[in-house]
Amino acid sequence: MGVESTKKKVIVREYQLEIGKVQVYENYMVSIFDEGATLTLERAYQIIGISEIHFKNKNFGFISLRKNSYAVDPTIYNYLKELDNLKAFAIVSVKEIDMHNFKIEKLFYKKPMKFFIEYDNALRWIKTRLKRK
Repeated sequence: MGVESTKKKVIVREYQLEIGKVQVYENYMVSIFDEGATLTLERAYQIIGISEIHFKNKNFGFISLRKNSYAVDPTIYNYLKELDNLKAFAIVSVKEIDMHNFKIEKLFYKKPMKFFIEYDNALRWIKTRLKRK
């Protein structure tokens, strides 16, 4: 029987962007964007910049927590896949439309990417991917 650490996950830094917020943890980031926002390439560069500040020479994961509905320009994945240290990309949502959108987004992003209904499962998957060398 495995015993999970009861240690609280500590936010290293939280960024409030024009389209929502990005929370940075020890080895992963979580985005929570506003209802009706559009994630454009320009805005994606902000997030890439945040990752370069916190994970310059370190592998990390990314969780897109889709509590709200927003648009994503799928061409951003062409730039995200250039981040060699981004080892896992998880999308968390209970909305059926997000499940359909995920299938389209996955066509643009050929690296490890998975859809989850529960945040804890996404986090567990991210941490497992990061343990791999």
